[in-house]
Amino acid sequence: MNDRIDSTARYRALDAAHHIHPFSDTAELNGAGSRVIVKADGVYLWDSDGTRIIDGMAGLWCVNVGYGRRELLDAASEQMQALPYYNTFFRTTHPPVVELSDMLAQLAPACFNRFLYCNSGSEANDTALRAVHRYWALQGKPHKRYVIARRNAYHGSTIAGATLGGMAYVHEQMPSKMEHVAHIDQPYWFGEGGEMDADAFGAERASQLEAKIVELGADNVAAFIGEPFQGAGGVIFPSSTYWPEIERICRKHDVLFIADEVIGGFGRTGEWFAHRHFGFEPDVITMAKGLTSGYIPMGAVGLSDRIANVIVEGGEFNHGFTYSGHPVAAAVAVANLKLLRDEGIVARVKNDAGPYFQKQLREALSGHPIVGEIHGAGLVAGIQLAEDPAARKRFDNGGEVGTLCRNFSFNDNLVMRASGDRMLLSPPLVVTHDEVNEIVARAKAAIDATAKALNIR
Repeated sequence: MNDRIDSTARYRALDAAHHIHPFSDTAELNGAGSRVIVKADGVYLWDSDGTRIIDGMAGLWCVNVGYGRRELLDAASEQMQALPYYNTFFRTTHPPVVELSDMLAQLAPACFNRFLYCNSGSEANDTALRAVHRYWALQGKPHKRYVIARRNAYHGSTIAGATLGGMAYVHEQMPSKMEHVAHIDQPYWFGEGGEMDADAFGAERASQLEAKIVELGADNVAAFIGEPFQGAGGVIFPSSTYWPEIERICRKHDVLFIADEVIGGFGRTGEWFAHRHFGFEPDVITMAKGLTSGYIPMGAVGLSDRIANVIVEGGEFNHGFTYSGHPVAAAVAVANLKLLRDEGIVARVKNDAGPYFQKQLREALSGHPIVGEIHGAGLVAGIQLAEDPAARKRFDNGGEVGTLCRNFSFNDNLVMRASGDRMLLSPPLVVTHDEVNEIVARAKAAIDATAKALNIR
C-alpha cells in the first residue's frame, strides 16, 4: 500500500510539474492532483491506488471493443516487427492501408470507395475541408468557399476544427479563426425550443441552413458540416424532421454535405455510421475514434464517388501527413473492424445491448426531480439536468450543476461526463447487461446526490 501511495504521489508531482492537460484548469487540477490510470480491461479501469473504475465514456467515446483485446495488441506487434513505419508518399503503399481501405469501402455506403488518412478527428475535418475546396476548384468554382456549421457543435481542436465547432468558450481563446465559416443554430429543442413542439422546431432550425445559403449566395457555399448527433455539445439528437430537410436543402443548392462521424462511427448508435440511424446520405464522412477503438491514433475521410473521381482525375492533391495511413495504425484498424464485424458487436448494439441500456436508463430516471429528458440510441445517451423538468426550465448555473454531478460520479468510480447541464454516457460497445446495470445505478446515485445537494426532492 505504501508503495502505491508513493507511486501515486510521485506521478502526481511529475504531472503537475511538466504536463499541461487538455481542456483543463491545470493550476486547479494540480492542486487537487490527477487520478493516475495504470491498467484497463473490458469496461474497467484501475488507478494507481488500486481502485476499480467503470468507464461509462469508453475513454473519449472511442474504446468500442473494450480494453485489453489481444487481437489488436497482436496486430500492432506483428506489424511493428514487419514494417513499423513507411509513408504513403512517393508512389508507395503497404498492405495494411490497402486492406483497411478495402474494408472501409465494404462498410461505408455504396458510393464511398476512396479514403484519405490522418491521425485524429480534428485532422479528418481539416482534410475534409481541403478535399471539398479542391473538388470545387477542379469544377471551375473556386469561389465556393464558405462552410456552414452549427453553434455548439464540436469538430476538433485545430484552428479549422475549432472554428467550425461553434463553441463560444473555445472561440473566445482563439482570436485567429479560419476564414469563410458561418454558423447556424443547433437543433436543441429542450434548451431553445420555446413554445414550439419538437418537430416544428426541428424543421425551423433546418430552415436556417437555407436562409444562410441564400444570404451568402449558393455560388459561394462549398459545404455544410454536422455531427449526426452532437457529441461534446451534449448528445443532442434532433427531431425526425431535421436531417431530411437539411439534406434536401443541400441538394437543392448544390452544397456538399459532410457528416462528422468521429464519435458516431463504428457502431455507437447500432449502425456502422450514425447517419444511417437518422436516414440521410452525406457526400463526405470524417472518422476516427472507433476506427481503431482508440488503441492507436488514426483518422480517415471517406469521399463519395462524385468527389473522389474528380480529385483522382485532377492531378496532384497537395495534402497529407507524415503518418497518413501509418502501417501500425492501419493494421490495428483492420483488426478492430474485423472484431466489430465478425463478433457481431455492432449488430448486438442495435438489437440487444443498446435497447437494454436505453430502457434501463429511462426506467431508472423516469420522473426524477432534476431530469428533463434523455436523448440517445444504441450505447450513447445525454441526460438533461433541469430545475423544473416539466416546464423545461434549466438551472441558471447549469454548468456548475453538471460539474457537481460529474464529481459525485467520479468519486463513486463511474466515468460520466458533463457537458454544461447535460450528463453524457457512452460505454464500450462490448458492455454486458450486468455492467449496464452498474453504470445506470451509479449514474442515478450521482444524480440523486446532486438533487440532494441542491435541496430538490
